[in-house]
Amino acid sequence: MSGKLLRFYPLCILTNLICLFLAGCGRNSSCAEAPAGEPCLRILFIGNSYTSVNDLPNTLAHLAQSGQHYMETGMAAPGGWTLADHAVSADTLQQISAQKWDYVVLQEQSQMSASIVWRVKTMYPAAAVLVEKIRQNNSQPLLFDTWAHSNGWPEEHLNDYAAMQNQVNQGYLEAARQMDVPLVLVGYAWASVRLQNPEIQLWQADGSHPSEQGTYLAACVFYAVLYQESPLGLKYQAGLSDNEVHALQSAAEYTVLGIKQP
Repeated sequence: MSGKLLRFYPLCILTNLICLFLAGCGRNSSCAEAPAGEPCLRILFIGNSYTSVNDLPNTLAHLAQSGQHYMETGMAAPGGWTLADHAVSADTLQQISAQKWDYVVLQEQSQMSASIVWRVKTMYPAAAVLVEKIRQNNSQPLLFDTWAHSNGWPEEHLNDYAAMQNQVNQGYLEAARQMDVPLVLVGYAWASVRLQNPEIQLWQADGSHPSEQGTYLAACVFYAVLYQESPLGLKYQAGLSDNEVHALQSAAEYTVLGIKQP
């Protein structure tokens, strides 16, 4: 995009672009595009760069469209933020109440969910505040069970991926139990792909953030949860290879629906 064109953008559009690319917030699609009478899900994602990198909400919206569904997504996901940051953020709380969302997704910072001390001290209390706000808006909260770092978290004696993933899972399972909130088991699908298809790189080089394949896997899991339909066979591929797409869609199908491909 040229600087000449950019100078003629209205201020509101520039603000939205800056918000989306630097702070990880904004809206990616609109129910106004859905034909009259067609159902359309409105979903707000609250988290950090695990959500905003590769634009998970937009990837999910493309998958939904591929499955002949309509979806509107919003995102509040500044890099590095915890649920505790969101719980005291006027901007996040305003987004929750800005409209009637069908679902609001909560994604905790990866180390918080893996630490017994920090999830009790900050994750659970913050999640409880956000869940209450979400329910007051007559929306359904969802918890986004994420993936561990590829090499674990040795500083906290979680010396490999499996040890850290176990703690991440335990953190989200307990939060779901305490608050009676459904879980979206992306971390479980991640472990399945890592075991069954280790050639697929789910992480970026930093061993923390998702690759395009990792984001696509997460979107497939969300698709299966939200629609209770298999993502297997959806045509939207996000630029990935046929083999990668089949493996990622299959892992999401099995994780959510219990259908294992031969």
